[in-house]
Amino acid sequence: MKEFDLSGQVAFISGTSRGLGRRFARALARAGADIVGTSRTLESLDQTKKEIESLGQKFLPVVLDVTNQASIHNAVDTALDKFGKLDILVANAGCNRRKPSVEVTWEDWDFIVDTNLKGAFFLAQAVAQKAMIPANYGRIITIGSFTCVAGFAGLAPYGASRGGVKQMTMSLADDWGPHGITVNCLAPGWFQTEQNQMLYEDDQWVEYISERICLGRPGEETDMDGAIIFLASESSRYMTGQTLLIDGGISTGRCRAMPFSQMQK
Repeated sequence: MKEFDLSGQVAFISGTSRGLGRRFARALARAGADIVGTSRTLESLDQTKKEIESLGQKFLPVVLDVTNQASIHNAVDTALDKFGKLDILVANAGCNRRKPSVEVTWEDWDFIVDTNLKGAFFLAQAVAQKAMIPANYGRIITIGSFTCVAGFAGLAPYGASRGGVKQMTMSLADDWGPHGITVNCLAPGWFQTEQNQMLYEDDQWVEYISERICLGRPGEETDMDGAIIFLASESSRYMTGQTLLIDGGISTGRCRAMPFSQMQK
């Protein structure tokens, strides 16, 4: 369908070397978008580059540290020098450190919140200023989590950062709507990535969490493809400031608090 066709568009995706960022890159490339992929090192983007180019799309690897404002502006300028425009931004780069709240350090808090919230804001700001406001068009997709709407032991800084992303999304939508820019938050549930691999190695934990998901299983490889393409495309042109939960229903209230000791296994 034309509404889901991203041919001729350019998507800038932070944190593209692995995990959800690489999956988002593949999904948008399959829909026709060229990709600007970022990581702290160019070498870590080699596999993503091969995958995107095998789909017939262009891939520009760019160094980006979202906790450094100069790095953000350099990355956006590099992308614009290559493509001349940025139609889509996926502010995906994120991190976490699981700890009981009484053990969280000042540095832990800054590391998580600076990456997940502050980094997402200033990346969105740079892309809006330099590319989308002048073009009077843009699709910005922030990445939240089902922790936007639910709390879990051991995830206080992470949940705070993702809840902040949800609120930030609404404010940016209000700010930039007059410029033809939509801003929406994609909030995944439990998806296996390199960051949480240790949890999925525990069959008891997988069974535990699956019982708390309405659809009875964690997310699989392509379960978010439709959502990311929708938010990046013309199909979502009248949707902004919203949080779209792709979590199998765990946020409906069926989920009960998980002891932190079980998360550490």
